Amino acid sequence: MPHLAIDYSSRPAGVLDADALARELHPLVVEESGSTGVCKTLFRPVETYVGDPTGQDTVFIHVEVGLMPGRSEARKARLSERILALLARHLTGDGAARAVFSVEVRDLSASYRLGAVPARSGGDTAALCRPGAPAPA
Repeated sequence: MPHLAIDYSSRPAGVLDADALARELHPLVVEESGSTGVCKTLFRPVETYVGDPTGQDTVFIHVEVGLMPGRSEARKARLSERILALLARHLTGDGAARAVFSVEVRDLSASYRLGAVPARSGGDTAALCRPGAPAPA
């Protein structure tokens, strides 16, 4: 169920292998958050990043993890720390030395709903996500 959005500056190229990152990130998020289901991740390359006063090609990566409410702040902080460590291991190439990265683990709002084409979900799209269901602490 966790939703992940990963925004990253696309310059310099070759610093982040999205497929390799996702293969390790998904089980880490499910394990550390106590979630059930499958992670859904968007990788969004960003052409323009402003924030480096030197004008160098700094790589910036921000990971946002959306979870159903109910986890403690300590649990969300542990997940953030583990994701930061994973990101550090996955940055390669010349631009990795100038990489800056961040993580935010947040609760999805009460208005959150998930839908899918019934043939893919087994029929009942309402069963995919039940807002208000208790989450692991």
